[in-house]
Amino acid sequence: MPRLFTALEIPPLVAGDLAALRGGVPGARWIDAENYHITLRFIGDVDDALGHDAAMTLAAIGRPPVAITLEELSSFGGDKPRAIVVKARADSALAELQAEQERLLRRIGIPPEPRKFVPHVTLARLRGASCSSVAAYLGARGYFPPMRFEAARFVLFSSRDSVGGGPYIVEADYPLRDRKALSAGARELTAYGR
Repeated sequence: MPRLFTALEIPPLVAGDLAALRGGVPGARWIDAENYHITLRFIGDVDDALGHDAAMTLAAIGRPPVAITLEELSSFGGDKPRAIVVKARADSALAELQAEQERLLRRIGIPPEPRKFVPHVTLARLRGASCSSVAAYLGARGYFPPMRFEAARFVLFSSRDSVGGGPYIVEADYPLRDRKALSAGARELTAYGR
């Protein structure tokens, strides 16, 4: 049974810049750069039939490319830090893309996402890292220069049993372009999109 989620991929040049931030926190498990992404909608563990339905439902989305700005090095978890992340600006185009996925997936019976959408790239998962080591790491990096790129597609990823952080498999990809261009061209859908 695969675990599915939708995401925006991080271009290799941006991923390389983010990977340069690795290291310096005891208890951190750093994510490989090729697995960096911005999760749009976690779907969860599903059977093949629901996975196929999700893939086909997502194909109805017709939106233009989304400009992404990564703007803040941060952490999640407060007094018990659990991740080091780079937050993305939650502009309206990104929020609308995520909200449309939420609506469509709920219509086919996937439970609502209980967490608030906070667009980010996870750089490291933390186990037993102290607040002071995370604060020192963030403080040592000082100013974080914004990184920008345009997302020309979103993908349906699957992951198998692991402790998180990949490897992820692209099950289907969905170009971001206006509806007229979408209806004129064919989509490349793999396993779930057949």
